[in-house]
Amino acid sequence: MQRILVCDDDHEIVEAISIYLTGEGFKVLPAYDGAEALEIMEHTPVDLLIVDVMMPGLDGIRTTRQVREKSSIPIIILSAKSEDNDKILGLNIGADDYLTKPFNPLELVARVKSQLRRYTELGNVDSRDNMHLYTVGDLVINDETKEVQVSGNNVKLTPIEYNILLLLVKNAGKVFSIDEIYEKIWNEEAIGADNTVAVHIRHIREKIEINPKEPRYLKVVWGVGYKVEKKP
Repeated sequence: MQRILVCDDDHEIVEAISIYLTGEGFKVLPAYDGAEALEIMEHTPVDLLIVDVMMPGLDGIRTTRQVREKSSIPIIILSAKSEDNDKILGLNIGADDYLTKPFNPLELVARVKSQLRRYTELGNVDSRDNMHLYTVGDLVINDETKEVQVSGNNVKLTPIEYNILLLLVKNAGKVFSIDEIYEKIWNEEAIGADNTVAVHIRHIREKIEINPKEPRYLKVVWGVGYKVEKKP
């Protein structure tokens, strides 16, 4: 049974989310502040974290940062604010998805399943398959072990970042629009996807490029989208 850690200082919200997730067969671990969530994660395996941004004590932003130092599990951020800046902030600190309160609980359940499916697929390796290597210059992706290396150094990517980079590397030279990237990676219709994709692209560049402002691999094609150069 997959474990979902739900962290929000509003007990009613935690209870409501728990009812829906439990009904879908998940084990819910409740927490009411960031410190409690981190304490739970120290002693109990967690498959996904749902965390509210605005909490007293250790808020969702700092909680997410601390989780990301040790784990790549999917993180969904909740916030009462609807401005794009808050969404970007959540993605910037390592969150995989974002929902604005009030939200439809069924949508949250759908996003939880989507993130877990993507994360599980990323971690499941069939040892009977041949090794799948994709190489562009000094950038190497091993899609069997799910490892990424640049100039021989391992690069740690989140599941979303990995899938975006794999898509672009497997189709090196091809330009993908923001909407195409979003729809292929998130499996959802791309509505207002610009900021979401741009933030993840920036994170990937920061991890694989020597100088992210002058990228060697991951290039923007102005007015069209993004591509990975065939011969960087």
